[in-house]
Amino acid sequence: MTEAELRRRIADPERRARLAPTGTDDAVDLMPERRIDAAVLVPIIFRAEPTILLTLRASTLSSHAGQVSFAGGRMEDGETPEQAALREAAEEVGLDPRLPILLGVLPEHRTITGYHVTPVLALLTPPFSLTPDPAEVAEIFEYPLARLLQPGGAELHRRELRGRTREYWVWPHETHHIWGATAAMLRNLALLLAD
Repeated sequence: MTEAELRRRIADPERRARLAPTGTDDAVDLMPERRIDAAVLVPIIFRAEPTILLTLRASTLSSHAGQVSFAGGRMEDGETPEQAALREAAEEVGLDPRLPILLGVLPEHRTITGYHVTPVLALLTPPFSLTPDPAEVAEIFEYPLARLLQPGGAELHRRELRGRTREYWVWPHETHHIWGATAAMLRNLALLLAD
């Protein structure tokens, strides 16, 4: 896929119509006063074979320790999702905020804990350097875009949680369990870009 084709697919209104917000509205019922706006950076690294940049969260974190995620976090007062995503990526993986070319956003993902996360799409062209903050990131790795776009790549799983059956997506990987919010955002990206 060329860069021009990637940009065309991301901007295509018919493709964007395939997408919907992901996650849950349970937090509205459980904690109506709790809404936390957040943003993550979803960088497509434009190599000969494009990839998606992901992180493995440090095992010492108080929430979502050891889980796969995008660099990102809570928005500060007055920040746009784009500003927050770039700031968080700089803090977590040392990505120079001048390098990503912003391409738009995916629909938000809502978590049971009240987070409303905006995934910010970006194009990242090598060379660049990354330095993970060990307090937040145990590992930086890349997921092949071609694998993301394979039909039937994601698996839908179900489990009981807080008295309800919950569904969540899982993306196959040799060493990491990619599930939950990250997997749902990846699925929306796959729906946007797939043939």
